[in-house]
Amino acid sequence: MSIPPIHPTAFPGVFTDDEKLYTLNSAPGHAVYGERRVISAGEEYREWSVTRSKLAAYLHNGGRHFPFREDTNVLYLGAASGTTASHVADIVHQGTVYCVEFSPRSFRDLVKVCENRPNMVPLLADATRPSEFAFGVEGVTVVYQDVAQKGQALILAKNMKAFSSPTGMLVVKSRSEDVTRSPHEVYNMVRGQLREEGIRVLETIPLDPMEKDHAMMAVERI
Repeated sequence: MSIPPIHPTAFPGVFTDDEKLYTLNSAPGHAVYGERRVISAGEEYREWSVTRSKLAAYLHNGGRHFPFREDTNVLYLGAASGTTASHVADIVHQGTVYCVEFSPRSFRDLVKVCENRPNMVPLLADATRPSEFAFGVEGVTVVYQDVAQKGQALILAKNMKAFSSPTGMLVVKSRSEDVTRSPHEVYNMVRGQLREEGIRVLETIPLDPMEKDHAMMAVERI
């Protein structure tokens, strides 16, 4: 079976065959979560699943603000076992992804992923306390947050300020904030909280149907 040619998208480091998304594998020969790997023009690409990665779902659903470049340093809050963080590491292959995870179980899996990707730095820490992991982080320009707990806007704001980061990406999990409100009401509430913290929301993209009651917010400090 012939493989459709893979070519760049409008987003740096993101590729497509006009159906699926891919990143250029920065650790050839290694998959992270069982994703398909394909060879195109002598290069190995990893399929970027829109059902396994909220950042891929954001692009799939029409997201347009993409602050990642090949030399970007990223603070990734809530890295879990490294699924999306590994794709970000492919994209920012000349930068660093500082991966903060609180769960020891997920962290063990994350460390294994980082062993094959030297630009991923695992940090077992609480995202609400940036002072406790600041020693291992430097030069961050993007804070990416995927943390399932109440007060998501304030966690992002605290970290963007702590590391003087001008831009951010926030996965808003509406049910983690308030199960009594509709997702739309929660998204409006979070936008207001960010505005009070001096952060402007550039775009809000719901991630349904891949991630029910979730949205991605692209933000910048005012």
